[in-house]
Amino acid sequence: MVEYSPPNLDRVFGALADPTRRSIVARLAAGEASVGEIARAYPVSLQAVIKHLDVLEGAALVTRTKRGRTVGCALAAARLGLASEWIAEQTRVWNEHLDRFQTYLHELQTGDPHER
Repeated sequence: MVEYSPPNLDRVFGALADPTRRSIVARLAAGEASVGEIARAYPVSLQAVIKHLDVLEGAALVTRTKRGRTVGCALAAARLGLASEWIAEQTRVWNEHLDRFQTYLHELQTGDPHER
């Protein structure tokens, strides 16, 4: 089983819990953008967008680089992989549980634990 660092995973899911932040992540998946370009896409203040970017950067989902007066943002997809791996593992575990439950129900209905 893959070992996860819960604080990192908590930060990733916390950051992705907000629809605006998920939208920013989706935008950055298409390529790097400046803070101004990102902010223009939302009906909130520049400061509000910067706060969202702070949360995403704190979860290591976004990196920011300053070039002159422009701050560029890029997606750091490795942390999304961490969340994806956790979800995949949970899906696998629950599918196994549900398969066993289905087998059990079938055995109850047929009365034969060896028949499938």
